[in-house]
Amino acid sequence: MLTIGQLASYAGVTIRAVRHYHHIGLLAEPGRDASGYRSYDAAAVVRLIRIRTLAEAGVPLARVRDLLDAEPATFAGATTEIDRHLRAQIRALQEHRRRIAQLGSGASLALPPEVISYLDLLRDIGAPVELVERERDAWILMAARWPEALPELMADKVAQLENPKVVRLYQLVARIVDNWEDEELLQETADLIHELLEDAASSGQLEWQGEHDAAFIGLMDSFADAAHPAVGRLRDLVNQRGWTGWTQVEKREP
Repeated sequence: MLTIGQLASYAGVTIRAVRHYHHIGLLAEPGRDASGYRSYDAAAVVRLIRIRTLAEAGVPLARVRDLLDAEPATFAGATTEIDRHLRAQIRALQEHRRRIAQLGSGASLALPPEVISYLDLLRDIGAPVELVERERDAWILMAARWPEALPELMADKVAQLENPKVVRLYQLVARIVDNWEDEELLQETADLIHELLEDAASSGQLEWQGEHDAAFIGLMDSFADAAHPAVGRLRDLVNQRGWTGWTQVEKREP
């Protein structure tokens, strides 16, 4: 007869595991002998090894009890079902691994691939880190609100980077980051924004501006205002040039 420690050792499990199997009813708990100790026989070792083997094969403990005493046909059917479930879990884990690999350092968290590519282009033209990070967070919000429109929006944004005026705008913004009280620089930037908006209006690029969700537009505007002290001043200057709004821009009626 065996002690619980010997039983665990022979079956290749821990004493804690044996006690857990007792608790959930997988392994009968023997009575105590005259000395007050529990002792186990060979049948207990065999059953415990079978429990361990099933558990190590990935069978949920909730199913182990049914399989221990199942008929061969029932056992085969159950293991086939469990295998199907395990294969589904493997596919899910592989998808998780793929997504984790795409996250890299975390800078691309919650962003679709087209936005990540666009942000890389911003870095290539020399946009400052602070601006890229703010654009990243803004596009996370946009992707959550208008996911179906994002591919078209990003294609348009990428095309805009081929415009020397847009590149010049990012260069000016890069200077504003550290010189946001330079009024001459702000006026030059506002003039360029006005020129770009005129071009966009004449080419129809301002026609799509979301679903006119006022609450979301307000959220995006407040996000922009909090991004940098210069944003509020630029908004005022652009407004003076005949444009209202920031996230959703419209030409003010004369």
